Amino acid sequence: MLFENLNLIKPIEKALKNEGYTTSTPIQAKAIPPLLEGMDLLGCAQTGTGKTAAFAIPILQGLSNDQINTKGPRQIKALVLAPTRELAIQIHDSFCAYGKYLGLKTTVIYGGVSQHPQTNALLKGVDILVATPGRLLDLINQKFIRLNSIKYFVLDEADLMLDMGMINDVRKIIKYIPYDRQTMFFSATMPNEIAKLADSILKNPIKVQITPVASTVNLIKQTVYYVNKKNKTQLLIHLLKNKSIVSALVFSRTKHGADRIVKSLEKAGLQSQAIHGNKSQNARQLALNNFKERKTRILVATDIAARGIDVEELSHVFNFDLPEVPETYVHRIGRTGRAGLGGIAISFCDQEEKPLLKGIEKLIAKSITLVEDHPYPLIETASEIKTVNSRKHAPLKATSRYEDRKGKAKSSYKGSTRKSDKAKYSR
Repeated sequence: MLFENLNLIKPIEKALKNEGYTTSTPIQAKAIPPLLEGMDLLGCAQTGTGKTAAFAIPILQGLSNDQINTKGPRQIKALVLAPTRELAIQIHDSFCAYGKYLGLKTTVIYGGVSQHPQTNALLKGVDILVATPGRLLDLINQKFIRLNSIKYFVLDEADLMLDMGMINDVRKIIKYIPYDRQTMFFSATMPNEIAKLADSILKNPIKVQITPVASTVNLIKQTVYYVNKKNKTQLLIHLLKNKSIVSALVFSRTKHGADRIVKSLEKAGLQSQAIHGNKSQNARQLALNNFKERKTRILVATDIAARGIDVEELSHVFNFDLPEVPETYVHRIGRTGRAGLGGIAISFCDQEEKPLLKGIEKLIAKSITLVEDHPYPLIETASEIKTVNSRKHAPLKATSRYEDRKGKAKSSYKGSTRKSDKAKYSR
């Protein structure tokens, strides 16, 4: 559907044309009309489907109509909660782009940086606030923020907030928001706790489901390389020396692993940067901007830091380590193949990761193409085979995808009494 057929006001249509947007994505076509009518919405959509515009455009149009009859200093009328700094910044930039000709003020706040520029912006008046839960609660407690005038509330990437231990903070924030509001709730997956949260804050919502989590973008070419763990770095270097790979996002399971990969790539003459939670906000933003502007060809990231990375025409995604949660694979490869474009997803699988690969293939209901002709084939040792077999027959105590084999919650925020842990996961 064309945006010009969605009954949008002229300033928004003009801004969308400036951004090169003419045709809406499926989630935009299904979500924007009921949202313009003031309905609540429950959206199940993975990243890359265009959901930011799906909620930003109706909010901007609603606020534009409201401000005609509004006098006095600006008060926060719309609140968008996002789990990571990068995603919050991306959402903020989208609001600014789509609302370029409306005269509305949008501000983004997140942890990991000084609060003073953020509080100064808040004191000048804000119409739309995009925030991560931890910093928002902090500034509410400091009396810098009041949410009693909120008319539009968006909870984005709710399942990731659950993974990161933020749901309790979200529940606290909701208590500060007026009951009479329009609520938009988005999540790529719907585990029980997320479904219960949605039921508790939505009122007769319209439900929109785009690209179920088990399905991957058909235009993405998916391949897997069997390789010994110790040879993964050499295989990555071998593949990245191919100059036809215009841009590559490499996923590492751990922060330290990401740093090691970058060090090895740089040693091999391949310029790259890492982005993860141990990096300062300025360093993370610099690395992301360099990648978007094609100053850096290779970006190595952890899963949490990668949420919010929206790069046009990203050609390749590499799974250096296979994710432990199959759904995460879908999110990862969804970084490419965005906006209807094609892309290539390459995964490395060592002997111990074969059960993870089976779980991924079961979820996406297809076999990933195996590439056997490469210089670092998997050599199975007796000890590795024994380890894998013992794990296959080990009793699993986990009751959900958020628990490990010992039944402990993966989120180190939950149950932690250390302030540093809480701060890390709330930023």
